[in-house]
Amino acid sequence: MSLPPALDGITILDLSTVGPATRAARILADYGARVIKVGAPPSKSGLQTTPPFYAYSGDRGMQHIKLDLKAHESKEVFLKLVERADVVIESYRPGVADRLEISFEHLRARNQRIICCSTSGYGQDGPASQWAGHDLNYVGVSGFLFCNGRREDGMPPIPGSSIADSAAGGMQAAMAIMAALLRRTQTGVGEYLDVSLADGMLYLMSIYIDEYLATGKEPGPGHYILTGSNACYGVYRAGDGKYLALGVIEPAFWANICRGLGLEQWIAHQNDPAMQDSIRVDLAEAFGRKSRDEWVAELADKNTCLTPVYSIDEVLEDPQYRHRGIVVEAEHPTQGRFQQLGATFAGQIAPDGVQAVADLATASDTFELLAEAGLTGAVIGDLHERGLIA
Repeated sequence: MSLPPALDGITILDLSTVGPATRAARILADYGARVIKVGAPPSKSGLQTTPPFYAYSGDRGMQHIKLDLKAHESKEVFLKLVERADVVIESYRPGVADRLEISFEHLRARNQRIICCSTSGYGQDGPASQWAGHDLNYVGVSGFLFCNGRREDGMPPIPGSSIADSAAGGMQAAMAIMAALLRRTQTGVGEYLDVSLADGMLYLMSIYIDEYLATGKEPGPGHYILTGSNACYGVYRAGDGKYLALGVIEPAFWANICRGLGLEQWIAHQNDPAMQDSIRVDLAEAFGRKSRDEWVAELADKNTCLTPVYSIDEVLEDPQYRHRGIVVEAEHPTQGRFQQLGATFAGQIAPDGVQAVADLATASDTFELLAEAGLTGAVIGDLHERGLIA
């Protein structure tokens, strides 16, 4: 039986252009929500960051409206949209939404059922709430960078993905919004959600934070199997210069990889601190005898927790990902046909066919959306003539 989209009938107004709020909107749209991106008209567009055409799946399946939220008349237009919406997502610096008179208090005066989600680096209050920042800052203050391994110069490496932006922020916001929608079915009223990326990073670090709180043992590089204390959990160079990830924890899997590499002498010493350097030397020597893909073909399916370390182009050719249908076709008005990541989370509706994505410089459903909100053609025309909408 074909199920309807999980968020079918839910309307979300997204005031962001990049970052965790935009990632949250992408997640919610792929669960079936109607997402309306609220941006500035051309005369004000220099104040906003315009992402590349391919970013955030090119706003696949979303609508766009352009309003000057600093002008009273177009702000009233936005509030009319709020009356019919379920969720507003914003990513202003704390205090800005209140100055614009579109804070949660202003929104719920027009719609008691509205859910307002604010995403920010450090939350809406506290001594760091006004700090500017980006992903590297949030992984820094959370302890994530400190617990990473070290470069040859002793410095923590920059992570290969913006995990604060995506997981600590975007996923947190999407999850909080869905929980608030569920709670609204019980209470009948909306609520305010204060999403802090720095707070979200603490959850991602919770296994180490809880360890420290419970035992007093300070986590760091190499303090624990997951941070590199053991040779059985690490990255090794194969004979062709490519890399292999060995992620063994269970003794049975360790025995399997030792037998597969001809290193049976180390089976009983997986967690022996005195032997780790010697085990690493032997693992490195063994993996160097064959290419990465030869080792994967020989051992990956033998309960060894051995996988290739892929470059992005290799990821997209991986037969497992291809089988799961993670890539879809899209078409941009000026950039033409290209591929993009499809729906990746359980319960999302996979895009069907070629996905039309917007040219963010010109995309606008403003007239249609304002007519739907009940504005007359004359009012819409006057706002457009004055540059308050586009």
